[in-house]
Amino acid sequence: MRIRALALFVTLGLAACSGSSGGAPGGSTRPGPPSRGAAAGEPRVRLVPVAAIEQPLALAVRPGDPALYVAEKTGLVVAIRDGAVDPAPVLDLSGEVSLGAEQGLLGIAFSPDGGRLYVDFTDLRGDTHVEEFAMQEGRAEPSTRRLVLFVHQPFSNHNGGNLVFGPDGMLYVGLGDGGSGGDPLGNGQSLSTLLGKILRIDPLAGRPYTIPPDNPFVGRSGARPEIWDFGLRNPWRFSFDRRTGALWIGDVGQSSWEEVDFEPAGSAGGIDYGWNLMEGDHLYAGASPRAGLAAPVYEYSHAGGACAITAGYVYRGRAIPALTGAYVFGDFCLGRLEALRLGPGGSVERWFLGPVLPNLASFGQDARGELYALSLTDGVFRIAPA
Repeated sequence: MRIRALALFVTLGLAACSGSSGGAPGGSTRPGPPSRGAAAGEPRVRLVPVAAIEQPLALAVRPGDPALYVAEKTGLVVAIRDGAVDPAPVLDLSGEVSLGAEQGLLGIAFSPDGGRLYVDFTDLRGDTHVEEFAMQEGRAEPSTRRLVLFVHQPFSNHNGGNLVFGPDGMLYVGLGDGGSGGDPLGNGQSLSTLLGKILRIDPLAGRPYTIPPDNPFVGRSGARPEIWDFGLRNPWRFSFDRRTGALWIGDVGQSSWEEVDFEPAGSAGGIDYGWNLMEGDHLYAGASPRAGLAAPVYEYSHAGGACAITAGYVYRGRAIPALTGAYVFGDFCLGRLEALRLGPGGSVERWFLGPVLPNLASFGQDARGELYALSLTDGVFRIAPA
């Protein structure tokens, strides 16, 4: 199983590349987490099978629609309605996506009014597309298709792919550093490229999109105004806490460390999360310490078989009250569902939730705040009280 999991992970393209990391950092600053008490207990959960979908990578819900929409790596968007997979796909891009390394149909999101579907995929040349489709009778209408964003990818890995509409109604787009190993082009720290960033754009207010005027680099010479945050290696998944508006980012590490980054609600953006100067909270490849880098609120090493973080959500559902306010995540290779809470002074309490899901590729959240776990090989599962 271990060999199989690693082979599948390489296929997905999220596995960390070989490389080295340095020692303890200096001069880093940590964005202020909320002050909260330690968890009173350590709730456990179980996994309830929902659907045996082929290579699911992303789950989204459409406002006012009870269906769960799932993106398959191979290019299909399918809907789970009344507990069953609708045989008619919502969208079929299977002839247009590349499937090697970190490629395929990687992310989906619906506009706040539910009228438009946005998809992030790599085309047959390996370049990133973010495209928009109008929704009609539960399907994406091909005749309304339009390109929102195109990004050339210099290598086949580290494509990011997450799409999220934030509490402000803007579309946030995750892009990796462009690939290879160690960020050889220096994209993470360069403000002249979209790679290695989280972008913030408004595709609803213009063609192909407009730049929110309060983006942190608007008007700065040599900087791309789409950039919200930078210094990221591969922010495969990130999410907003639906109650507080805080942003949680899981940035896949290089060879030694995986990290969880936290951005408080009301942030003005422009945060530098450190890559490729830092891997987690550690200097990378002989980099020099530098002030102003945001340290992760949590990191873990690759010891024990870990390989890449699968970021999730802060739980805000009702089915598991003891889990409320905890951030749920996992690691692809270990497959263990975990949770953490931030405490006073940056303290962190972390625990295992019980289940292990092979090839843990992603998480999802429904309209009620209940969470789902997606296995690249085993399908979609609902996280339920133990």
